[in-house]
Amino acid sequence: MENLKAIEGREDVSLLVHKFYEKVRLNEEISHFFNETIQDWDEHLEKLTDFWESNLFRVNKFSGRPGYAHIKVDQKFNHSIEAKHFGVWLNLWFETIDTYFEGELADKAKYFARNLGSNFHMKIFAARG
Repeated sequence: MENLKAIEGREDVSLLVHKFYEKVRLNEEISHFFNETIQDWDEHLEKLTDFWESNLFRVNKFSGRPGYAHIKVDQKFNHSIEAKHFGVWLNLWFETIDTYFEGELADKAKYFARNLGSNFHMKIFAARG
């Protein structure tokens, strides 16, 4: 196992995002939402690296509407996204962080992901009417 380190810049964020989505794409419970939706994984991983870098380092690299994107995915899958799917996603995120990183920004990434999952979950259910 590699030594844990602080998240220090874009390279670390990129490693986290890439390793995390390797797990997501293989996960029996949630992989289909991602693998059947994302057309260009390289582009998507760059956009997600921008997203997380923007949030962890307070830079302005990300543009998009992730809440809306998650609502569209839920619609595509006949409103089948449930709280348990966010739980799986969050557990994989924490597991990936804990494999590679420690420190203040690692903790911030966990805290932010927990809030993000709750926020997307509520947006999805609100959009169902």
